[in-house]
Amino acid sequence: MSASRVRALKAALNSAGKYKYKSWLPTNSSYQSPDGAVDFLVVGGGVVGLAVAQRLVERFPNKSTYLVERHGRAGEETSSRNSEVIHAGLYYPVNSLKTQLCLRGRHLMYDRCQRHNIPYWKAGKLVVAREDQQPYVEGLYEKSRQLGWPNHFTQHSANSAVLPTRLITGEEARVLEPDISKDITTALWSPETGIIDSHALMESLEKDITESAGGQLVYSTRVVRVDPYKKSELSSASSSAQNGWVVQTTTGDSQEGDALFAKTLINASGLSATLILNSLLSESSRIPMYFARGSYAAYSGPGVSNVKHLIYPCPAVGPNKHAFQSLGTHLTLDMRGNVRFGPDLEWISPPSNSADDVSDETHADFWTNYLVPDESRLEDMCKAVTKYLPNVQKEGFRPDYVGIRPKLVTSGFQDFVIRKDYADGVRSGLMVSLMGIESPGLTSCLAIAEHVVEDIVSQEQDDT
Repeated sequence: MSASRVRALKAALNSAGKYKYKSWLPTNSSYQSPDGAVDFLVVGGGVVGLAVAQRLVERFPNKSTYLVERHGRAGEETSSRNSEVIHAGLYYPVNSLKTQLCLRGRHLMYDRCQRHNIPYWKAGKLVVAREDQQPYVEGLYEKSRQLGWPNHFTQHSANSAVLPTRLITGEEARVLEPDISKDITTALWSPETGIIDSHALMESLEKDITESAGGQLVYSTRVVRVDPYKKSELSSASSSAQNGWVVQTTTGDSQEGDALFAKTLINASGLSATLILNSLLSESSRIPMYFARGSYAAYSGPGVSNVKHLIYPCPAVGPNKHAFQSLGTHLTLDMRGNVRFGPDLEWISPPSNSADDVSDETHADFWTNYLVPDESRLEDMCKAVTKYLPNVQKEGFRPDYVGIRPKLVTSGFQDFVIRKDYADGVRSGLMVSLMGIESPGLTSCLAIAEHVVEDIVSQEQDDT
């Protein structure tokens, strides 16, 4: 499906009104703090939600932090269905959150891997270009030289580069990777790019949370309704009353919602992130979510002899192309050195009898029907790969896995969105929504957590 024909999902949580509001007003109509109260509630147990929760328990050891995740374990969606690449920070606008948080996140990621014995491999990456693509890699190189050190870096050499890169010739690239096409005339060498065992990373974050005094992970628990709680609306609110969020959840197969009061709410629910926010917005203000399917193929065969580095083609550029939507079908390695290619880009739409965007919440998880890998994408993937690795053979490709990327737009650049809302509509009862956290989300996760906790939540705590 082309990007011009894709439908968005504009659904809202509890749009059918199945779950009714649960008031915290006690029978005597005087305010009391609910028994089920938590200082920080994180919704979503992917790598970003886990990183935020881990940072919260570290920063606020005497406060309570709960993380709720609808699946039975962490990282069942985007976090476990990606390339597992630690990106260097090459591709996006200099001052964007994607660039700044990727640069910082890369540093934090390698540091955490070393301190917690998380498997990783700083393999380095080649971005390869034919003669007509040379301006693209030259532009990446010039940008890498202009980048400054992002926030929270306290120690670095004044003369050191935050993103070291080197332009090399096609001949030099073939010294590193002999199977690269003779049509490749230039390449950008990025020594800081690597790969990581994302499951081991998530396990380390889980361990920090569960071993903390105030942290708790709650799996198989789905958020079904969110409401602002405003003390100004209580006729007899005491001075101890606080603004916040009433969050209803269901666990397992239960149809009855349990309510929890959260003083601060972090919406890190990935592919479902817009659902929570849309339930608080007018229908005309709802935020659309688009879904991009990416297939990965394992490969064993000729044309990749003794490959030791990641190899990326130049993404498609020009009118009607998707350079910011996909980096192209690239070669990555797993921790055992096995070769895989992907992801490609295939737009998918929620079901509908019309071309209009879909607002029906029952279709919110339609994308789960697209997770089974098949052979339908292999021929196109092989054609894309042979442009830079000409000796690979279609017979060596086999379907591996599929990932879904949460997209806020279908063309052009879209940055990470880190949005603040308040229960009282002004400045009290914070909710932070993290939306469009796709690549380089894995690399950036620890920096996203640092930004949310240190630059947003801590500032709000200081103001109260």
